[in-house]
Amino acid sequence: MSDPVRDWHRLAGGTVLLDGFHALKHALRFGAEVPVAVTADRHAALALADELAPDVRDTLDALLNEVPRETYASLVPRPHPTAVAALAVRPSREANLRALAHSPRSAPVVVLDQPRNLGNAGAVIRLAAGFGATGVVTTGTLDPWHPTVVRGGAGLHFATAVERLDVDELPRGPLFALDPEGEDIRGVKLPDDAVLAFGSERSGLSADLRARTDHLVALPMRPQVSSYNLATSVAMTLYHWSATGGAAAS
Repeated sequence: MSDPVRDWHRLAGGTVLLDGFHALKHALRFGAEVPVAVTADRHAALALADELAPDVRDTLDALLNEVPRETYASLVPRPHPTAVAALAVRPSREANLRALAHSPRSAPVVVLDQPRNLGNAGAVIRLAAGFGATGVVTTGTLDPWHPTVVRGGAGLHFATAVERLDVDELPRGPLFALDPEGEDIRGVKLPDDAVLAFGSERSGLSADLRARTDHLVALPMRPQVSSYNLATSVAMTLYHWSATGGAAAS
């Protein structure tokens, strides 16, 4: 019989940490391969599944291993209130790159240009998955698969293609970059194959990305308000895309 704690230690270095019930639920819904999952309270976890995720309840029943709370806490950097954690196999880079390069696209790619905040990056991935975006690409040094980003994304990295690329490697398609000096987005129709780029809240768009941009667009903003939160900007832009004829998320 397999020992879940031994398996955890054997696999932890090369897998993705799914931190909490909701991250595991989402990952399973979108086809993640999960070799090991643990909980400090199996009864409570399955009760959550009965209430919130009956579609994956049987899978969770077969997958979850109950371990002492102290053991669970030793396996994760920050215990989650649901006391559930799992390890998942990261999708192959090749598969993600194929998804990002596929043409014609039915939904935009979101680009975070040199983001800094791990939690914001996770929130953007969660938003992009919700809108059915083709993927989320980061430039710069932030790892979009960092455990804190995955936690912020609630396991929805497995619902869209998430990769880090250089600016000259970005997917093809008209590049619309958000900038306060751009054209009011309310007068712009964003095509399904758009690449939507967002600079960091502190420094805006990098020179390399700005040089490649086809269209600068701006979100409506009251005078003397400096900026929106990154995730808010992405949400407003994706909503505008979907509300002006963008493909319906499936």
